[in-house]
Amino acid sequence: MSDATPTLLRRRLGVMLKTMRVRAGLNLAEGAKRLGTTGPTLSKIEHGRLRPDLKKFFTAYQVTDAARIAETMEIAKIANSTRQRSIFAQYRDVIRPRFADFIELEEIATRTDCYAALAIPGLLQTAAYARAVIEGGGVWSTPRDVRDFIELRMRRQDILAATGSGAARPPLSLRCILDEACLRREMGGPEILRDQLDHLVGMSAEPNIELRVLPFKAGAHTGIDGAYTVFHFEVGDPVVAVESLASSLYLDDDARVTRFTTSFDHLRAQSLDAEASRSFITGIAKEAL
Repeated sequence: MSDATPTLLRRRLGVMLKTMRVRAGLNLAEGAKRLGTTGPTLSKIEHGRLRPDLKKFFTAYQVTDAARIAETMEIAKIANSTRQRSIFAQYRDVIRPRFADFIELEEIATRTDCYAALAIPGLLQTAAYARAVIEGGGVWSTPRDVRDFIELRMRRQDILAATGSGAARPPLSLRCILDEACLRREMGGPEILRDQLDHLVGMSAEPNIELRVLPFKAGAHTGIDGAYTVFHFEVGDPVVAVESLASSLYLDDDARVTRFTTSFDHLRAQSLDAEASRSFITGIAKEAL
């Protein structure tokens, strides 16, 4: 075992191991004894601070369910992916803890459903638009931080295409609902906005990307409280990220996740279809000339 940053996925793995222990009827001390370790060490594992030897856990807790074992092994594998470690190492100065969790979820998701209320999501931004958003937010104190964060944002977009060595990773499936306000707010001025809108039209032609516009005339809707993202995975339940200026909230309990997945379905039904959305975006781009 080695020290590990307790990112959200590693914390999630720790919770799974703790659940296994509790289901086996063991307290922390008893679980540690079976594993041949100490209570403090097991506590660190269950809080995502140490990487576990999973086979020992399955044996000690007498876990035989093949599906549960496979899910646990898969989550452990993708939590320690090479590309993920590379991104965190290269951009550690500009990846803040609350955003680290978001990047991790984005890295391992097979599908992402997002509702954007005020700005184009990072995965769909041009570099110029990203600079306007980042500089306008006033969060970064130095030009180097701004440059590095823009580079990070552009690199994140690699997941929309097949990547990886050997067997290529399938591209992320992205379904995004854009409130009309996103398309009309002149981030960086009319020329940058026009180029960004043209970029959206081009991206919408990709088979793994679905863009829909929620026009003002749709009236009241289930996303009225603000933007959110629902991450779906090959294994494990979905996780919802609700972002604000000061914090990020991550939800994985069934009731609240269901609320957001249902909300997304309603928003999608109220939105223009993919073809009508492309025409709508093209029309706004022409207005920006």
